[in-house]
Amino acid sequence: MEFNHVSVLLEECIQGLSIDPNGIYLDGTAGGAGHSSEIAKRLTGGHLYALDQDPDAILTATERLQGLPATVIQSNFSNAGAALATQGVTGIQGALLDLGVSSHQLDVAERGFSYRADAPLDMRMSQSGPTAADLVNTASREELAKILREYGEEPNAWSIAGKIVFQREKQPFETTGQLADTIAAALPAAVRRKDKNPARRSFQAIRIAVNGELDALSQGLDEIFDLLTPGGRFCIITFHSLEDRVVKQRFRQWATACTCPPELPVCVCGGKAKAKLITRKPIEASAEELELNRRSRSAKLRIVEKL
Repeated sequence: MEFNHVSVLLEECIQGLSIDPNGIYLDGTAGGAGHSSEIAKRLTGGHLYALDQDPDAILTATERLQGLPATVIQSNFSNAGAALATQGVTGIQGALLDLGVSSHQLDVAERGFSYRADAPLDMRMSQSGPTAADLVNTASREELAKILREYGEEPNAWSIAGKIVFQREKQPFETTGQLADTIAAALPAAVRRKDKNPARRSFQAIRIAVNGELDALSQGLDEIFDLLTPGGRFCIITFHSLEDRVVKQRFRQWATACTCPPELPVCVCGGKAKAKLITRKPIEASAEELELNRRSRSAKLRIVEKL
């Protein structure tokens, strides 16, 4: 199946990067190469490095970036420094992260990301390592509840975790359908009636845990910011409040000069801001884009510039 993914906030990202045709750029989440190809098309003497951990994305991006000044590397963006070092690159003029799960990953049932289709319970973006089935079949009720509460902001985390543990003793989880049904059965009838996708938050939480997404994001932010040269822009698209919070806090931290406790009357730390915020508030999809691509509805773009 072809790797389909509609690039979200594409024009806004291109403008936000303020591309120098001779610059070195990084797309840390190549996906279907929508953002990557638009960046690469604007380079004359420069070069784009496109990273992705998903083997399907690597094949697609390699094909779609042929003939453009771009190199595709299989790597998680949290290891951007090491990945670029293999190419002799130590500094970049801009970087982009699109943190959404690609349409391809959601639409190909066998990848096990979607609660809408019955398929093997997988959810691995890199297609390697422990699966979602491994997680739900082995984690304790306490661990599962913590994952659902922290990564899915699921108010019924404890009862869902209990139902999962009860169910797996009768039969281990193998498919997304089994898990979605078990989650729905653990929820009060009123919640099921109101929420047409009652498993959505739990599936998000399990996917984040399986892929270590928030740890990778935290590490990747620092790795990529360190690679930026002064004046370099960093654009990040988030799709849920947990990611957005991490990005917002890190951007604010970089853009803050003084780190003294607020009770001190004058600054004694002598701190200097490392960056300036280009977006005070996140950029969201226009009405036109929302109509064309419903997956853009929760997208938020934040941009920072290194000083």
